[in-house]
Amino acid sequence: MVSSPHEAMHRIFREDPGLLARVLPRAGISFPEYHSIESLDTDLTEIRPLERRVDSLFRVHVADDEGGFLLAVEAQGKPDPDKRNSWTYYLAHIHAKYRLPAVLVVLCRDKSTAAWAAEPIRIGRRFHTSMVVFPLVLGPGNVPVNTDPDEVAQDVPLGVFSVLAHAKDPGLPAILESLAAVMADQEAEARANAGTDAVGDGVSDPVDWAELVEIGLGDGPGRDYWRHLMASYRPKFPGSGTIVEESWLKGRAEGREEGREEGREEGEAKGRAEDILRILRARGVEVSDAVRARVIACSDLEVLGLWLDRSLSVATAKDLFAEE
Repeated sequence: MVSSPHEAMHRIFREDPGLLARVLPRAGISFPEYHSIESLDTDLTEIRPLERRVDSLFRVHVADDEGGFLLAVEAQGKPDPDKRNSWTYYLAHIHAKYRLPAVLVVLCRDKSTAAWAAEPIRIGRRFHTSMVVFPLVLGPGNVPVNTDPDEVAQDVPLGVFSVLAHAKDPGLPAILESLAAVMADQEAEARANAGTDAVGDGVSDPVDWAELVEIGLGDGPGRDYWRHLMASYRPKFPGSGTIVEESWLKGRAEGREEGREEGREEGEAKGRAEDILRILRARGVEVSDAVRARVIACSDLEVLGLWLDRSLSVATAKDLFAEE
């Protein structure tokens, strides 16, 4: 089970191993032609009672090499001197175990950690270096920002990884918005095609990717904004009568009916007020006590809906109440 930003950062490659071959060239790193990539056991423990486990391990099969090579993938959230010792061990161990060349890939969510992780690891003394490890780092410095919905739609896993790699970037909201629009469209299409053969085998459920994004963002404004985007999506072409819009409207109507049956209007108002305040925080808009009190005290869902729409673009919190 994926249960933390650390897990989500590398688990995405287990869900789609081919993503490794697509994301590395985007970061300016050439990748050889291959015909398959398989996930391997991550347990590197020996007989001695010392557990060592790499985050994810893959074997890449290439056309011109019978054995191929290995990719040891590690997610790193902050500098940790002990990790450099572990990485050296991982590479030496899997090289001896599989008798294949190995490459270490380190995934980072911020530039300072990425810079630390990219430093060569030298084993030896001043008079002689016996081994040098050069980690291959992917992070906000070399993974492109993806804010074009059309481009995201062509490769959703790559769009998801762009979000995870830029989770601490000030421009995160724009990345989330493009991904949310694509995922909502695909989820609606999947719902509309339920019971048909329109979605082929091996296509991941958009809901699964959305869940991975939420976990990968961790607690904070980014996650709050993502939850708001997924909850408040509107069809790209309202009134067009497309099957996507019809499916979305059907799901929305069913949700409203459930809400009425459970008598949760008060809870909905409270939740919408919290969404407004979270979005303002995520955008860096200062919220005074007076504004916060007014938003929380409001129980009119129509008014709260208006404020919610405005919270995505207002320059100051007071602008929520413009023309009132």
